[in-house]
Amino acid sequence: MAASGVPLDSSPIPASLIPEPSPPPFSPHPRLLKSVGNPRPAPAASRPFSMAFQPIVDLEDTRIIAYEALVRGLGNQPAATILSAPHTGGRASIDRACRLTAIEVACSLGVLATGADLAINVNARPASNNIPSLPATIAAADRAGLPLDRLILEITEEERIRNPAQLQRTVQHLRERGLRIAIDDFGAGFAGLTLLAAFHPDILKIDIALTRDVHQRHTSRVIIRSVLQICRDLDIQLIAEGIETSDQQHALADLGVRYMQGHYFAEPAFEALPIWPAA
Repeated sequence: MAASGVPLDSSPIPASLIPEPSPPPFSPHPRLLKSVGNPRPAPAASRPFSMAFQPIVDLEDTRIIAYEALVRGLGNQPAATILSAPHTGGRASIDRACRLTAIEVACSLGVLATGADLAINVNARPASNNIPSLPATIAAADRAGLPLDRLILEITEEERIRNPAQLQRTVQHLRERGLRIAIDDFGAGFAGLTLLAAFHPDILKIDIALTRDVHQRHTSRVIIRSVLQICRDLDIQLIAEGIETSDQQHALADLGVRYMQGHYFAEPAFEALPIWPAA
């Protein structure tokens, strides 16, 4: 299923919009998946990994607004053991498989019933500094009954952008399908003001490098306050990552940060959707 829509200008359609090969249908791990919705046994696995989920919370309304999917081994091994292993088709293939796995497992757990959105990671392809058009991912969401406006693509950029105009056109095509775009790890590596200027994301996630010990670091508070004002002016939702203590939470709340994510609220739960606030 290819992305639809007409390019915004007369330039050729970006190479990233050429449909990626659709892998075989995925079935999550055969154990009974824990769920805040209606748990049900999952069919046999077809890939050697699964997912953990961590909530993103709204402190004003005291609710979970989204779950971020985090790749794990079948025994809950960390992501590095999966992503660093050799895979047929290279990194692009494993990234695509992770997206499909995240959708299938989350929907098996009942994410639709929670009312929360699902956030999945997308790595801009290093060879072209571009974002895949994700037709297989969109098709997986359709099969699972997940509305595209409840799917958030968290973009990470491992190399400097060489073609911002092409990136902007690709993001616009994805938005025309209803998906929302987030810049992940803002303030770390290449995920900075250049990436923010390259396109207008719906969501900006501040990296733990800025939020760590924020209650003790005046410079970090000044930077976050400035970024928050930029997000307000551009109508971008800001999420603070890496919240591990009540001191961090209170310092960020005092700055006006409403949405947060981190171990302080809930640890990533393997094949489960954590409840917050805890009962």
